[in-house]
Amino acid sequence: MALIEIRDLVKSFDQHSVLAGVNLDVEEGGVKFIMGPSGCGKSTLLRCLNRLVEPTSGTIRVRDIDITAATTDVRALRQSIGFVFQQFALYRHLNVVDNVTLALRKVKKTNAQEARGKAMHELDRFGMAAHASKYPHQLSGGQKQRVAIARALAMDPLVLVLDEPTSALDPIMSQDVARLLRKLLSERVTMVCVTHDLSLAEGVCNRVVYLEKGIVRAEDEIAQLSDHHPDPHIRAFFGRKRSAEQ
Repeated sequence: MALIEIRDLVKSFDQHSVLAGVNLDVEEGGVKFIMGPSGCGKSTLLRCLNRLVEPTSGTIRVRDIDITAATTDVRALRQSIGFVFQQFALYRHLNVVDNVTLALRKVKKTNAQEARGKAMHELDRFGMAAHASKYPHQLSGGQKQRVAIARALAMDPLVLVLDEPTSALDPIMSQDVARLLRKLLSERVTMVCVTHDLSLAEGVCNRVVYLEKGIVRAEDEIAQLSDHHPDPHIRAFFGRKRSAEQ
């Protein structure tokens, strides 16, 4: 059953349609990797999921509730969709555990002791409990990514949304993120991930959604898109990426 159903989603800026009618389902406990050329609307699509960007038209339903409706409690919605930003967005003046507990205390009104316990559980889950007292500048890129994911999951979201999770990481750290996402997938954490990193998608589920000019043009296994898709532009997109990363 689809946890998220996106239908005819349009987002226009100054009469330019960045999203031109996206239709997409995200199954509960599954993962969707979204790829496509620069400017195709990938990040805009993610931001529509938690209303950081307001759709122009169309619907997004989460567990059959239309979250694009005017009556939607946006604050509650953002608690249910864990967002991991491209540059991690950790607060530099807070240590690791305080970064993870902040939303729990301020948004969910969780008491300090319970929030710390939840934070330490998530940090331990990702091998970061020993770094709880460190500050972001003392962490590697991969460690910052783990803290950002732990912070999002501490809120017990319905879905984890990741925007280019390996863009700031070297190849070794990118492999670490792939292992982490495989672990989350094995635990049936629902995920939507925008990435330019084909090896990340291949390392987690080997299947992607291809977005171009604001619409979904294809969804298939990477080898099928690269070698057998009837559109030569799609074959070229994935063929070039596979060649570059081999």
